[in-house]
Amino acid sequence: MMLRRRRRTPEPVASPGGPARVDRRTKRLLSRMDPGDVAVISHRDIDRISAEGLVRRKAAAVVNADSSITGRYPNLGPLLLCSAGIPVIDEAGEGVMAIPEGSLLEVDPGSGAVFVVGDGARHEIARGRVLTLTEVEQRLDRAKQGIAAHIEAFAENTMDFIRAERDVLLEAARLPRVRTDLHGRHVLVVVRGYDYREDLAALRAYIREVRPVLIGVDGGADALLDAGYKPDIIIGDMDSVTTEALLSGAELIVHAYQGGRAPGLERLTALGLRAEVFEAAGTSEDIAMLLAYERGAELIVAVGTHTNLVELMDKGRRGMASTFLTRLRVGQVLVDAKGVSRLYRGSVRRRDLALLVAVAVLTMTVAIWISEPLRLTIDLLWTQVTTFLFDLRHSLFGFA
Repeated sequence: MMLRRRRRTPEPVASPGGPARVDRRTKRLLSRMDPGDVAVISHRDIDRISAEGLVRRKAAAVVNADSSITGRYPNLGPLLLCSAGIPVIDEAGEGVMAIPEGSLLEVDPGSGAVFVVGDGARHEIARGRVLTLTEVEQRLDRAKQGIAAHIEAFAENTMDFIRAERDVLLEAARLPRVRTDLHGRHVLVVVRGYDYREDLAALRAYIREVRPVLIGVDGGADALLDAGYKPDIIIGDMDSVTTEALLSGAELIVHAYQGGRAPGLERLTALGLRAEVFEAAGTSEDIAMLLAYERGAELIVAVGTHTNLVELMDKGRRGMASTFLTRLRVGQVLVDAKGVSRLYRGSVRRRDLALLVAVAVLTMTVAIWISEPLRLTIDLLWTQVTTFLFDLRHSLFGFA
């Protein structure tokens, strides 16, 4: 009699989910995320830095009200998220931004449905497109093929902005006053850009020996704290700097938009902190370099700054006028440390290690030979060991 094999019913796969963290600014949301949270954002063309932050925070899922990859340029954020196995629900609609912070969410990686869980039930509140790794790779390939047209438009916008922002190059008198003495010193400007952690770690010996003035640009201040350093100056719009960094005792300079509006100043005022305000059309990292240059820095070392097309488009810039003009002005004292961590990685060869051990053994042997007290100590220890072994042999085998 043949026994029928019972077919096992596959167990249902649990939908990823967790508490919702809701913010239109992904970099601002990252500071509130814990592992297992669901990031609810409205971020068109997710950039690499934001995606790395979400992966590092171990997000359970990402729900994006906007399009994570439009094809305007090859942004790597969605590729990193999909490669890390984080479900991305794309184009979920503006309604998801009204989800209360902390609500328990579940997402269905099959249908793209987003559910709010509570009172023993779950209710669908939105539905988007599920991004797959294959789809993202195909979109990136198409974006790379059309990059030439974007370079041309980017160059045209740069020329237009140069006419409007030429004061960045010509009018240094409007730079803010600072208490920190920069004259004749090295200045390290840290931006939370590509590979900033690795590059900052590669400069550890330089920082220890030269002791440069440390300027953190927005989240770059937290990068310095994470690496074990205290920033001397923090420059930026203050929207992605932690309160811990702001209270570290650093000199604060708020980057104001054209017209004088400085939203970051309200936050500092609420914390009871004093700050200088600097109105400029350029980026915060640009004014940090200009400040160091105009205050007489001997050398400016830049970590994590944005210089190429993809990086600048990740930052939402349509041109690079301020970056171009700033580097023209400070270029003679500027050293860009981008990628320095990949330039050279030291390693110890086995031959060198063996030679080091041999020299150490030889040194110990010579020291013992020429030192009478040390030689007597070694002889005494050897006598005690041989006596112990003799006694042990006698007790075990009963003969001398």
